[in-house]
Amino acid sequence: MATKEKKKTMLWLVFAIGAMLFWGIYGPILHEGQIKLGNPLRALLCVGGAYFMLGVLVPVITLQASGGLGSFDSRGVWFATAGGALGAAGAICIIWAFRNGGVPNYVMPIVFGGAPLINVLMTMAMHPPKDKPNPMLYLGYVVVAAGAAMVFYFKPKG
Repeated sequence: MATKEKKKTMLWLVFAIGAMLFWGIYGPILHEGQIKLGNPLRALLCVGGAYFMLGVLVPVITLQASGGLGSFDSRGVWFATAGGALGAAGAICIIWAFRNGGVPNYVMPIVFGGAPLINVLMTMAMHPPKDKPNPMLYLGYVVVAAGAAMVFYFKPKG
């Protein structure tokens, strides 16, 4: 039984790696689509269509099949909808960054280097830690900034 529980508890890592891979590929693919479509609003429309298909149709079909379309907690709905709006706003910001001359080699390291830092601060604000954060956390912030700077400086030319 312990083996099954351990596999279940580590399954989150598989999905986290999946998100890392999908979102790591997201920027260059979106940028290419935006270039080929000639208008960032066309690219945003395609992103919205994909979000609708994957983010609305799949859960509705799955929830309906399992009988889970019943009652929803109102605060849960608010937070989940706000999270979705923030995700969509982030996609819009990426599209506008590309529209205004940004390229994936620069835009995505800023986004994905900075987002974890903001995530930790927001999570600590929403769920204050019981103990004072380890000073190594702040060193981690410096290391991430240095890493992003190295990615920018040493990125392949072309």
